[in-house]
Amino acid sequence: MAASRPAVTVARRIAGVAFGAAAAAAVSVAAVPAPAQESPAPPAQQAPPPATSEPRARVIVIGEGSVSVVPDYAVITSGVTTRAKTAKEATDTNSKMMAAITTALVSAGIAQKDIQTSRFSVQPVYTPPQTNVEPKLSGFSVANEVKVTIRQIGNVGDILDRLIGAGATDIGNVEFLHSDPSKTLDQARQAAVADAKRKAELYAHDAGLTLGPVVSITEQSVPGVPMAVGGLAARAAVPIAAGEDTLRVRITVGFAIAP
Repeated sequence: MAASRPAVTVARRIAGVAFGAAAAAAVSVAAVPAPAQESPAPPAQQAPPPATSEPRARVIVIGEGSVSVVPDYAVITSGVTTRAKTAKEATDTNSKMMAAITTALVSAGIAQKDIQTSRFSVQPVYTPPQTNVEPKLSGFSVANEVKVTIRQIGNVGDILDRLIGAGATDIGNVEFLHSDPSKTLDQARQAAVADAKRKAELYAHDAGLTLGPVVSITEQSVPGVPMAVGGLAARAAVPIAAGEDTLRVRITVGFAIAP
């Protein structure tokens, strides 16, 4: 039977890292009371003074840093769903169509190691339920999907067009990814530390305080925001733009107040 028009969703995800809207800075100065004085003990029994003591106050701020970077590869999920009277017929038809899809991918320069089966299922199909009538088995549905890694990100639109032309009935997410975001995130972290220091110095100056050393740093997670586009018409040119992703880091930094 004729397959419905495939739909494509484009999402952005950075391995192990989420990104989203930044939050406003927060500052607090917390005073710590000095310990209560006790009556002096006799010289022979007096305990020695502590070697160190906690700072008496804190300036706590939120620092933010961001760096924009272009994704360097993409992953497409695609496949075929077929139906027939018997499971064998549905499977045979599905296998032929998937072979055509694999051939189209390889001819487009996709390596075999970058084509991986992500789902295969055989499901019975029953007639629609009717009052006082039990559903009857009408056939079988076979679904086969693969994940395709595209190393040359500029070829995403062409690969999608080839998949549709080869008979793909199911096209899932198109994800733009980053193979090594660590270096870019480190740049964002450095910017976040500089931002926190700038804010703390501003607050301390206006409050008439002298800023001391950093006593704590906590990195916060930032929620991600996926992006999606609508369906594609069969055999139409597929305009896909990778654009840029912004990697963001948010940290909470505590500064001591100098005596």
